[in-house]
Amino acid sequence: MKRVRRHIEVRAPGKLFLVGEYAALDSATAVVAAIDRGVRCRVRAGDHLDTPDGDTRFVEAALRAVRAPTRQYLFEAWNPVDLPGKPGFGGSAAAVVAACVAGHVANLGRADEGSLEDTAVEVHRQVQGGGSGLDVRSCFRGGVHRFARGAATPIQCPELSVVWSGASAATGPRVAAYKALPFKTRAPFTRRSDELTAAFPQHPVEVLEAARVLLVDLARQAGLVYETPALARIAELARDHGGAAKPSGAGGGDVAVAVIPDSEARLAFEARCDTEGFTPVPVRIAPGVELD
Repeated sequence: MKRVRRHIEVRAPGKLFLVGEYAALDSATAVVAAIDRGVRCRVRAGDHLDTPDGDTRFVEAALRAVRAPTRQYLFEAWNPVDLPGKPGFGGSAAAVVAACVAGHVANLGRADEGSLEDTAVEVHRQVQGGGSGLDVRSCFRGGVHRFARGAATPIQCPELSVVWSGASAATGPRVAAYKALPFKTRAPFTRRSDELTAAFPQHPVEVLEAARVLLVDLARQAGLVYETPALARIAELARDHGGAAKPSGAGGGDVAVAVIPDSEARLAFEARCDTEGFTPVPVRIAPGVELD
């Protein structure tokens, strides 16, 4: 007999790609961090679906996939940031994860009926039109992981600084431009990206800088604007303070992620960014999807 849960709350974290974006689309390795800025779903009695921006495509598909029963499914930002645009923390992936878990629990009364991870990856990929799925997998697992061809290895990560560049960016056109590149161009890029993800735990500053240069060169070949003037300035400020910074994700806007080893220098970097109009966004590494 099913155990009916009258009140369900699910929290799914957001994500930051640290190294390996784009290359992950060719099944190369990537380092992804789950962060405490994601999506919450509250389930109550009734028949209603609500999302903050009115876009229900991702959550409707997820609820159908897990055969969610008729309920009120109320989605909202978890620990939101007050920014004029979307920061690029993987909100659609977090929403799919929250919807899959909430709908599954509403259906069966428990969350231990096998893994929903693959289901959520497939739902997100279908609605988005592609993607590596690592943003979804990071939501489920939490922490910082190196994803390598089906395996996920937790790794140590230094404290991160995250800085809003001042503009949002669409991922889809950039992904399409990357996939349009010939294999002979993508293959050496993915090999070098693999080397950098392996070296990240031991040499995070050097790896972030090398990954930034690698991605700027790739984007140039693809005809993309990866590093905007704002993102380039944030990277310059990070170098000035003894660290490194790069765009997180598809580039063209959203946020930069930085590693500044010295704590005082890190605070000074964030203050300087703020002075120049780039908003620091406090983040913490988060556990995986949580159910109350």
